[in-house]
Amino acid sequence: MDSAFQKELTCFISLKYLTDPVTIGCGHSFCQACVCLSWEGAKIPARCPICRNTSEQTEFRTNILLKNLVSPARQASLCQFLSSEEQMCGTHKETKKMFCEESKNLLCLLCSNSQEHEAHSHCSIECAVEEYRYHVCLLSEIISSEYQKLHPILLEEEKQHLEGLKNEGKKILQQLKKSEATMVQKGRHLREMYEELMNMCHKSDVELLQDLGDILTRSKSMQLNMPQPVNPVLSARPITGLIDRFRQFQVEISFSYEISSQNIMLFDDVRSLRLRRDLQEAPFPSGRSHYFAAWGDQAFTSGKYYWEIEVDSSWDWAVGVCKDTWLRKDSSRVPSEDTFLFLCVKEDNRYNLLTTSPVLSQYIEKPLGQVGVYVDFDSRSVSFVNVAKSSLIWAYPACSFNYPLRPFFYTGHT
Repeated sequence: MDSAFQKELTCFISLKYLTDPVTIGCGHSFCQACVCLSWEGAKIPARCPICRNTSEQTEFRTNILLKNLVSPARQASLCQFLSSEEQMCGTHKETKKMFCEESKNLLCLLCSNSQEHEAHSHCSIECAVEEYRYHVCLLSEIISSEYQKLHPILLEEEKQHLEGLKNEGKKILQQLKKSEATMVQKGRHLREMYEELMNMCHKSDVELLQDLGDILTRSKSMQLNMPQPVNPVLSARPITGLIDRFRQFQVEISFSYEISSQNIMLFDDVRSLRLRRDLQEAPFPSGRSHYFAAWGDQAFTSGKYYWEIEVDSSWDWAVGVCKDTWLRKDSSRVPSEDTFLFLCVKEDNRYNLLTTSPVLSQYIEKPLGQVGVYVDFDSRSVSFVNVAKSSLIWAYPACSFNYPLRPFFYTGHT
């Protein structure tokens, strides 16, 4: 086939023969699916992938002439492929012309009539290709139609989600500003009271006895009305289809368990890190809790993986992944840049949710039930999800790692 003619029948985007070809305003033609996906999310007006001319077109009609030209060209290409020496039947040295519906293999006529295949359904390869292509195109149209219905719903949901987070952020900022103003005012009063107490130390015994009752009363009143710290919490907003999307890559994780209450100090290290911000000076508490550590038996190096872990009723737990060599038996290292963990850490009588590394506070609701972990080696990113709420907890930016990762789960009872 003439190469120039073949080029005219080839989609510039997919570099394959045109499928359901459409022609846009500038005259260039593409597969309908290719141009729709290419223009999805593009600026309005979109541009032709070849000449870069703008186009306001949003609806497409199949170019029947091109479609009729592509069909024989595709058949000729198939015949040329099947006639090649590499595709000849190795047993009978015949051209493969038949397709077996049961085994999904290409066969020559003699093989199709053999004892192995005589009870199977067969048809010519050309007919099979056309039938399969018809079903694929039909399914593509159905999926495209459903996507066109769903896409604006998802965009509106995303818009509402972002708007809700924006409004929540404004409210939290107002709370923080109000709390800050109150704290400044209380701090001024405490300073004044401190100066007054210092002055009283220099008064005579009689004056001290006369004024002590009044200042004690005011001191108690001030202590009772001390402002409480603001603990902002962003609500978990559900994302349609989030869990279904991740569960396409769901795997069963086998863990190797071992209990270590002496050597692994993850939660205590995080507490020290948050309180002191100086790892060299942060002492490890002498009292040890009973910690239950679990490492995945398999280290992942490529692909996409998702699993869910039940977080128990303890205050302290951590889920995620770590570098294959990060945490071993008898190790006592604090969270490093080789860890991607979501932690719930008890501090006094409340909990803090954090991610590593670095250690960042997450101002969200505490997940109940299961936490999902999604690892994407294509983008080299890790994400955590609240399964019950179908909401995203935290996603690390792309290119966060370039080494094998091992699933990790850690819990402690204090």
